[in-house]
Amino acid sequence: MIEGDKLYVNNIKKSTDEFIVLGYGPSAKVNLSRQSCSCRKYDLVKLPCTHAMAALRLKHGAEYSTSIYNYSSPIYLKESYLLAYLEPICVAPLESEWSMAWEYLEMYVLPPDFDPKLGRRKVKHVKGVLEPSRHKKRNKCSKCKSPGHKRITYNLNVG
Repeated sequence: MIEGDKLYVNNIKKSTDEFIVLGYGPSAKVNLSRQSCSCRKYDLVKLPCTHAMAALRLKHGAEYSTSIYNYSSPIYLKESYLLAYLEPICVAPLESEWSMAWEYLEMYVLPPDFDPKLGRRKVKHVKGVLEPSRHKKRNKCSKCKSPGHKRITYNLNVG
């Protein structure tokens, strides 16, 4: 294992393009020939992630800074950028120069119907089997704990 920038790189089975990178996060498996890493950043962005950079440093040594471009997607090259914007991008003409059919010019379009609802949206709730129903709670006397009367009318109902 070689230590470099807090990442430890190990060559798997002495293969030239497969590495295991250990460091401050979870370990990652890098395959430089397939341009992939188990962290998935190299696969998605097509630029070498930190794990791939550490593997490139082990593989190429001092010349690793020039080899980064060989392991990146060609869409990031200057030539690809210039080729993408080679054709001029034409701006839209003035509104007075637009050409439209007469049938569209005579058509009157109304805005869609809008029915604003005030307040909070009501949600219909279907009670489950085990959910208690909301029946009216019966009054219970605080002295004798029996339903049907209150503490104030206790003497009238008992006697």
